[in-house]
Formats: sequence, structure tokens, C-alpha cells
Amino acid sequence: MLSLLVISACEDTLTEMNVNPNGIDPSTANPNLLMPSVLAPSAQRYLELGFGDMAGAVQHTQKNGWYSAHNHYDWSATDWSNWYGILRTNSLLEERAIEMEYPFFEGVALTMKSFIYGNITDMWGDAPYINAVQGDEGGETNERPVFDSQEVIYEGILADLERAATLFETASSEPVNSSADLYFGGDTEAWQRFANSLLLRYYMRISVKKPEVAKAGIESVYSSGKYLKSADQDVTLDYTGGANDVWPSLYNDVDDFTRWQACQTLIEQLTTTDDPRLTVWFDSVAVQWVADAELAVAEEDVLRANGEIVSDGALTYSYLQFMDMRNTKFTRRFNPDELSYDTGLYVGLPPGLTIPESYNGNPDPGQGTRNQHVSQLAPIYATAGTSGDILQARLISSAEVSFILAEAALKGWNVGSPETHYYNGIQNSLDTWGKGAMYDDFIQQPRVVFDNSLEQVMTQKWIASWTAATEAFMDYRRTGFPQLSVGPASDQPVVALRLPYGNDELDNNTANVNAAIDRLEVTPYTGAVGPNSPWSKMWLLQGTGNPW
Repeated sequence: MLSLLVISACEDTLTEMNVNPNGIDPSTANPNLLMPSVLAPSAQRYLELGFGDMAGAVQHTQKNGWYSAHNHYDWSATDWSNWYGILRTNSLLEERAIEMEYPFFEGVALTMKSFIYGNITDMWGDAPYINAVQGDEGGETNERPVFDSQEVIYEGILADLERAATLFETASSEPVNSSADLYFGGDTEAWQRFANSLLLRYYMRISVKKPEVAKAGIESVYSSGKYLKSADQDVTLDYTGGANDVWPSLYNDVDDFTRWQACQTLIEQLTTTDDPRLTVWFDSVAVQWVADAELAVAEEDVLRANGEIVSDGALTYSYLQFMDMRNTKFTRRFNPDELSYDTGLYVGLPPGLTIPESYNGNPDPGQGTRNQHVSQLAPIYATAGTSGDILQARLISSAEVSFILAEAALKGWNVGSPETHYYNGIQNSLDTWGKGAMYDDFIQQPRVVFDNSLEQVMTQKWIASWTAATEAFMDYRRTGFPQLSVGPASDQPVVALRLPYGNDELDNNTANVNAAIDRLEVTPYTGAVGPNSPWSKMWLLQGTGNPW
């Protein structure tokens, strides 16, 4: 009996020790405490995707170190647990909002649910939706949920956003702690604009598969007038530079930053149109090549500062860091009869190179070392963010919305003038990056003057999606614009289309994920990996002929 009493006492003690005194009881959770745990990681995950591998996919950037996924579409099985983890918290937020009869919080939960599921189905295809995030309710159906079709998921997203926009019409923000609403500080009108703008995004997403549904939906939102119209209404989250709030290129150390290079595709577009956003996003080369046909050797082994030799054999970037790089013009000379180098002040890496770290005569190649003859990101992307600077996660922008309406107008839908929306998109993007004052000059550029073509609209939208390249990727898949050519190291000769389902589902929800894989369309580029390939087509692309 004494032994039993001791065991019983130990069990009681262990039970008490295993209760988190700081944990939130789901039955009494305050929506204000739940909301930041949905808003912050949703924005951060979206930024990581759009600034990361999607920026490589649409050729905004390339990397010169650890680059296979970024540059070559080397996308292996990818889990989505981070997204579904956010959805579990969001599900509790929605449940508590309904129980407490708080329409504002219900609208927030529905909007974020749509945003998150939109990213999941956009990137993977079919996915658990109706029975997802219900594993705590037990049963095989919830613990191993079936994968709903992409069509069903988009229908649910649109329905939830419609309801959210309606809720925000009359919802009171009185119960909201403004500091908990990391996007809008409890502004119901801003949340309604967000929900309606997401409706525009997803109606356009299905416009090839369901044109009549998309047309009616976009015309309805446009007629309401309640959507993002100016850069100060963009849906953003600041990066403050705190321990858990650091811009992606700074996660570990400065070496991470040196891996990011401008992509030649975007650099050529920006330089040929004198785009004022160029200097905001990218730095000039550290050392500019100068062609000299009189040079006795193929290339100099010296550096010149303002034309004068300052080094003899010390050509590494580490040497340059000890120099006054902000106020000195560094050059090297080469003989154009023997070598071919890019002599631009801004130089991008061509996409998909086999050895990108050696491009353009880099004298110090190596993974993670700076190529002094290729443009890096602008210096601000190497520094910790502070509230109010450009280091923000942008979930959706007024520029994107304007270009959506321009595309809708080109289709002949009743949303106003395509030219007006096109120019609004450019103005809003320039305003976003602090270059709005240069709008009048920029739109006079021959390649920028409106020519009434879808390709031009999508090209400017692609540019404006900087740091939110996921949207440019979705647009490319849907329209084939801008025209992108892969590099020699790509596994297939065309741009990839989706992330393969991850090992968590393949190992633990095998039957259901295999059923979803069977619904993918095998293409000539699917390859030896089988149907769960980055080059297989999901429902959204099947039968459209796009992008290839």
C-alpha cells in the first residue's frame, strides 16, 4: 500500500509538472491573444517564399551559393506543416470568435484561412481542406484527411472571403486590442479592403478555368469600390530586426546575404527602361569591367580605384571591404578581343548557370563569397530592419490589385479602363519603393508606354511583385508572361510548376496523398521522379495549354 501511495503521489506530481502554467486554455482563449500568432507567421512564411525560391523561379534573383533549389527548380518533397500549424491556431480563433459573437475576429479568421489555403493549393495543388486541422476530434477521417480537389478549395476560399467582407461591413472593432492586430490596428475598413483584394486575386487565379465566375466576382468587387487603391493601403508586416523578426537574408550571418545576386532577366528589364526601382533593390557591381582593346593580356590582375592601380594581385572581395567602396570607383580592364565580360554598372546572373559563382570573371569564386563583378541586393537588405523601412512582408499590394483590374479590363470585363489601371499599378509600385516622384519620367519610356497588351501588363506586374514573387510565379503559370527561359543546369528545359508533396504526407497519409498525385497531369517534363514532380500539372493548369 505504501508503494502504491508513493506511485500515486508521483503520478499526481508529474501530472502537475506537465501542465504549462502559461498555456492558453482553448475554451477560454482570448481572440486578441490568438490573432498575432496567425498574422505574424502567415506574413513571414509568405515573404520567405516570395523573397526565396520563388524569386529564383521567376528570375528576380539568383544565388551564387547553395543555389540548386533557387536557381535550378530542384524542388524535392516539401512539407507544409508550417502552414497547417498556423491554420490550427486560426481555427481556434474562428471558433472563439463565433462562441463570443465577435464578427470582427470571425472575419479576420476567415480572411487568413483563405490566404493560407490559397498559398497551399497554389503551391501544391489538391490538399486537405474540409476535414483538415480537426485531428483532435478523432477518427480516421480527421487524423488522415482526404485531399480535396483544388477546385473545391478555391470555391471555399472565395466563399469565405465573401463572408469576411460582409462581416467587416458592420463589425465593431470595440473588442479588439489594436496592438494585437499587426496589420491594421483594428481598422475594419482596412480588413474589408484586404478581403476584397484577395477576392480579386483568387477570382483572377481561376479566370482561365471558370471565366464566367471570375468575371462576375471581379466586377462585383470593383463596383463596391472597397479594395486596395494606394500604396499606403498595402497589407504589410514590418520586420523590426528583433531576435525572431529578422529579414530572411540575415537569418544566420552576413555570408547568407552574399549568396543573393540580381538575376540578369530582371536587371535587363530595369536598365533598359531606366526603372527608378533598380537602385532601391540592387547594388552596383563592386568592380566594373572596362574593355581595353590595347591591353596586352586577356585581363588585368590589378584593381584600379578612380583609374589608379591600388592593388597588385589582391582581387578578392575581402580586400575591397577595407576600401572606401561608397566613394570610390573600382575597375578592372580586359581585352574584348580575347574575353567577353559584362561591363555594366549593374550586372545580373543569368538564370540556371552550372557554376554561377564564377560568372563574369569573378576572381574569387566559391559558395557564399561575393562576386565583385555581379550586383548584390541593395545594402538595406543586409541590415536589420526597423519599423517603417522597406523591409516588410507584403501580403498583397495596391499595385497587384491595379494590374489585376487592368487584365480584367483587357478581357472586356466591366471594370473601367485597362490603361488607367495599368498606370495606377506603376504609380502604386513606385510609391511603395519611394520613387513615386519619378513616375512622369518613367512612363515616357518607350517600353513602358501602354500598348494595350497582356504581356506588358504582366511584365510590369512581375516587376512590381518584388519580394512577393509567389504572385509572379502564379501569373506566369496562368499566362506564360513574362516569357522566361531556364538555364543549362535546370533539370527540365521549362520552368517548374509546383512543389512536390512532402514526406510527412507520403509516410503518414499515404493513400490520400497518392490519390491526389494520381489526379496530377503527367507532362513531357515530369521526368523520372514520377507524377509527384515539379513539372506535373494541377487542376488549375490542366487543359489550359499554359504556361507551356
